[in-house]
Amino acid sequence: MALDEATIAFLTAMAESGGKPISEMTPDEARDLGGLLRDMYGPGPQVTSVTDTPIPTPDGGSVGTRILAVENPRGVLVYYHGGGWVIGAIDEFDTLGRQLATRTNCTVVLVDYRLAPEHRYPTAADDAWTVLQWVESRRAELAGADAPLIVAGDSAGGNLGAIVAQKARDAGGPAIALQVLVYPVTDCDLDNASYRDPANQLMVSRDAMIWFWDHYATPEERLNPDASPLRAADLSGLPPAVVLTAEHDPLRDEGEAYAEKLRAAGVKVESRRFLGQMHGFFTMVNVLPGQTDGMDYVVEHVERVL
Repeated sequence: MALDEATIAFLTAMAESGGKPISEMTPDEARDLGGLLRDMYGPGPQVTSVTDTPIPTPDGGSVGTRILAVENPRGVLVYYHGGGWVIGAIDEFDTLGRQLATRTNCTVVLVDYRLAPEHRYPTAADDAWTVLQWVESRRAELAGADAPLIVAGDSAGGNLGAIVAQKARDAGGPAIALQVLVYPVTDCDLDNASYRDPANQLMVSRDAMIWFWDHYATPEERLNPDASPLRAADLSGLPPAVVLTAEHDPLRDEGEAYAEKLRAAGVKVESRRFLGQMHGFFTMVNVLPGQTDGMDYVVEHVERVL
């Protein structure tokens, strides 16, 4: 199926602006792109309170978080943003986080993990795990001691969501009720069919993913399960998963491969390929109509858990 008309119009406007491909940018230039997209999203719905809280890390650093609270929350949803471990900031995901909070009636914790190349592998994965443990220690005050705990993320954030789900299983907790993985990075194979498909070389291309990986991890490090969760030897015993992929996305095949490997290990999985969509559609609130479809799908499955 061809890209939908809204995506074509968006990509045309981006091309006409004369911007460079991500693979030709410096990290700072690529981070500026995220700010431009944030301005397109506009403000999100009102929540009860917004609290920015830094979480100390074992190495003496800290991870930023933003807690979006709602009245009478039914669960806690920890959200890891995308951006190839290199770009992305809390303000750029605030609108999406508010949408998730109000649509699911969950307390949403946005995680501002430290970015590469200043903080290379495994910092992002370690920060993601540190915040999850911190949230677990405060689950009662965030939503209630028995409130379901959900992890979610898109792209590199989906990678981190899958990784912390594996870590939680191996550590004997915290108990995760659902993992929501939106076109997640699950492997470091840059030569599968969806990576090589010319129709998928859009805003996030194969060259862009090479650029992201090069800033984040060495070729040897990428083979580790806390970089490429698809390479974990055993996926049994993991929490139920909801996996979204986009038809025109280099990451499509690895996301779907992870969903299938979870199923084969006996994990309950709901998955859907969103036709006519490109990588990034889920976060483009008020920009792409496909975002609404993706959000509806996520909310439907979160609702079942709650």
